[in-house]
Amino acid sequence: MAEIDIVSKHLIQTYPADFARFALQRDDIENVEVMESEQPTVKARRTDSLLRVRIAGEDALVHHEFQTTDHPAMSRRMAGYIGRIIEHYGLPVYAHVFYLRPAAGQRDLGYYIQEHPDYPVVIRYKVIRPSQLAGQAVLDGAFVGLLPFAPLMQPPAGQTEAAWLEQCVERAAALPLDRPSKADFLAGLAILSGLVYNPQTIMATVSKEYLMDLIRESSFAQYLAENAREEGMKQGIEQGGRERAIEDLIDVLEIRFALVASDPLAARIGTLDDVQRLKQLHRAAIQVPSLEAFRHLLDADE
Repeated sequence: MAEIDIVSKHLIQTYPADFARFALQRDDIENVEVMESEQPTVKARRTDSLLRVRIAGEDALVHHEFQTTDHPAMSRRMAGYIGRIIEHYGLPVYAHVFYLRPAAGQRDLGYYIQEHPDYPVVIRYKVIRPSQLAGQAVLDGAFVGLLPFAPLMQPPAGQTEAAWLEQCVERAAALPLDRPSKADFLAGLAILSGLVYNPQTIMATVSKEYLMDLIRESSFAQYLAENAREEGMKQGIEQGGRERAIEDLIDVLEIRFALVASDPLAARIGTLDDVQRLKQLHRAAIQVPSLEAFRHLLDADE
């Protein structure tokens, strides 16, 4: 989910110290710096976040990956990331995978093992599941940058999920931030909440006019709107190309073999949606000796 990646990376780049302290659960973290996350390999791979920090007087790197679904080779992927980071920077690496959906990553044990009697390799990383963590500490301000993730965490005992979401939204709305930053914060919270809450619950919680105005102003909302427009244009272009390809093919069959609109073959051609295949059939229609031969070609192609 592209929007989840965008929100997560924006938040960690804006509040890197909060994420480093939350992941390592320690306060003696200083000089936090967001690093370029594209790794120097033949095929460039981009980690979600790489932070350079100083812990107890020692330089180190803190690596975060955000996942919403299971990945069949996550441990191998993390081993690759960690190995390349060590190779490039030569510093200790504290690596973490955040599984944002409650059901994701249940089989991720937090390590990669090469089980060879003579060449054993073990690379470990921490698995963090927000759904298993109490969210009150985040709401109380211990890790402000993670507040948009708080709805994914456990509410206080006895509190309903809807009440917890409302409390998270109210806390975010009360933060002493400038308007653009608050807008991004609230929009990020609403987007991330979609991983565990149904849309109706989210809309009921953020439906107050001033909240909706802020969310509409956010850079996330603008990005998603622009992305939707681009996707719509792309689909329109593809649909237009398909329709032209169908028209061109039927034109050839009409000219060469007097194909009529009522012929089932015309309707059958109208259901084809692969533009490349339509172009191939167009070329074939120019060359085949008869309409029957074209029918056989279409049958064989399917």
